Amino acid sequence: MKGEADHGDPGLFGPESVTWQMHGDPMMWIAGVRALYLQALHPRAVRGVMTNSDFRQDAWGRLLRTADYVGTISYGATAAAERAGSRVRRIHRLLGVDDPHLLLWVHCAEVDSYLDVLRRSGFPLSGAQADRYIAEHRTSARLVGLDPAAVPSDRAALADYFAAIRPELEAGADACAVDGFLRRPPVPAVLVPARELVWRPVAGLAYDSLPPYAHGLYGRPAPPPARVTLRLAAAGAALRCVPPRVRWQLPPGHILKAMARLGPGSRPAPCKLRRRAAILDGPGRAQRSDGGDGTRWRTPG
Repeated sequence: MKGEADHGDPGLFGPESVTWQMHGDPMMWIAGVRALYLQALHPRAVRGVMTNSDFRQDAWGRLLRTADYVGTISYGATAAAERAGSRVRRIHRLLGVDDPHLLLWVHCAEVDSYLDVLRRSGFPLSGAQADRYIAEHRTSARLVGLDPAAVPSDRAALADYFAAIRPELEAGADACAVDGFLRRPPVPAVLVPARELVWRPVAGLAYDSLPPYAHGLYGRPAPPPARVTLRLAAAGAALRCVPPRVRWQLPPGHILKAMARLGPGSRPAPCKLRRRAAILDGPGRAQRSDGGDGTRWRTPG
């Protein structure tokens, strides 16, 4: 049976990875919205979404499917993660949105958003661990059809990538449509108060956490970065007060399924990163964490 075959399978990342600890954090939701704002600034990428996607008619379904995909590749067994990647590649091919240049932009915007929001919100991540996280996600890049060797593997390479692609970014009509949608997505009348109370602060904080150049392109000001960091830290502290096992009950329960597959010791916990920080920050260790030669794409960490 499939469940028996998957028993003990750590998946593509595994409990020793930075990804395993990070992706169970509740601030990933805000980071995901930030990624959408950032991705929309590439005209060709956002045009593909507007042309081929039903996100305006099924926004919540799309968000949940994206969260399900991230959860599957982060915590699912290897076969499930590979199947999820195969489906994404097939959809990209059918829709004609499999240009490596655009796939790389989407990938880098996601990785940067996850790292930026979680670190600024107080998630304990050393510099070496941040580099290791970026290197680990050459695996997720492979799943969408990218050559891992062509994907940034640390913070310096990621910064160089954003500096190089900046001239291509703009907030055209499509990006402004995404901005307006994220600020006030359509909901049934009965849910409008909940949207104003819950969603708008989430979307607002995600927008404010963008880099200053993105605010300039969108033409909407944001508070100073230091003030936004304080707000991110406050939001992180509040959300982390909700017991993890309560948060992880939300469907489809990837983390709880992973713990059932691997045992309670696989529970994601930021404290595990604190204990490992001194080791990872030792000379040369961060670069060797994935083998040092870019060959361990399936089992980083």
